[in-house]
Amino acid sequence: MNTLVKLFDDESGQTMVEYGLLVALISIAVITVLILLGPRIAAYFASVDNQLATHQPV
Repeated sequence: MNTLVKLFDDESGQTMVEYGLLVALISIAVITVLILLGPRIAAYFASVDNQLATHQPV
């Protein structure tokens, strides 16, 4: 019985699981933002590239 109580009271490793969950949630958020904003960012860089390509140096 004492072994069972010690097993349930042992919280080592709990912090690592919490950090793992935080990393997973942050990565899901970053991936979602990149998926949503990716085409807009790509279009912006394409616009800048086109403007630089057509610019004639003085």
